[in-house]
Amino acid sequence: MTNQEILDFYQDYLVNEKQYSTNTVVSYLNDINSLIAFLNNEDLGELNFVTNRVAKFYITHLYDKYDPKSIRRKISSVKSLYQILLEEKMVRDNPFKSIVLPKVDKHLPRFIYEDEMVDFLNNIDDKTPLDKRNRTIFELLYGCGLRVSELTNLKLNDVDYVKQEIKVFGKGSVERIVPVHPFAIETLKEYLLEARPLIKIKSEKENNYIFINHHGNPLSARGVRDILSRVIKKQSSTLNISPHAFRHSFATHLLNNGVDIRIVQELLGHVSLSTTQIYTKTSKEKLQEEYNSAHPRAKKE
Repeated sequence: MTNQEILDFYQDYLVNEKQYSTNTVVSYLNDINSLIAFLNNEDLGELNFVTNRVAKFYITHLYDKYDPKSIRRKISSVKSLYQILLEEKMVRDNPFKSIVLPKVDKHLPRFIYEDEMVDFLNNIDDKTPLDKRNRTIFELLYGCGLRVSELTNLKLNDVDYVKQEIKVFGKGSVERIVPVHPFAIETLKEYLLEARPLIKIKSEKENNYIFINHHGNPLSARGVRDILSRVIKKQSSTLNISPHAFRHSFATHLLNNGVDIRIVQELLGHVSLSTTQIYTKTSKEKLQEEYNSAHPRAKKE
């Protein structure tokens, strides 16, 4: 098989068998293309002729160019490729089978303290239709713990106003139902009734996405980042966060307030509990504060 035939086969596998999102598929294919570029530059032949020796040579090349996190992802991608090729008897061996992934320092997720979050949300302007949209964006990111891609993909018919919940499609297009607190529901209703129609009329474009830009197109993840930057600047805030920090804050604040970790896992759409457990580390700071304020010998005179 040629490299292009292998890429086409792998893309079909990722899309139809694994049902990965478009962004995930693109990332995997980019990693395979990195290996192809290396093979071409070093005149080492096609993908289906890679040996364990060539694989080690490639790993050395990666260490010269990338950080451990990127190297882990690229190795995982090519391991996955060769594993499926091996299962389909397209190759005789997985040359990356014995490659050890580099260790990556685990960084605690960045989150916003509860009082900072309240101040940030309360100080978002709601004078114009776009202001109302912006406030709704961050109310839902924080109120529901959504990934940015989940937020931007929300459709008008994904909201159940009676049950106060939304239907979300997470990683791998896995569906989950997420509750929405009453204030966020009211904010969403106000935006959809009073603001979105005006944005749509201005653009004269029609679609069923909840969040649209001033051109009438679905809002992108980059658009959300730009909106956050502008809101922070307008508030003269010192917050240094990304949109994903609202999801981290959602999880951390729920754990700080006694919600069971398995419920948080379900709300976030995590397949593995170990993924959710990283938030227990950030909530230990709250535990330390409570201990210092409550223990008789810890109290300051």
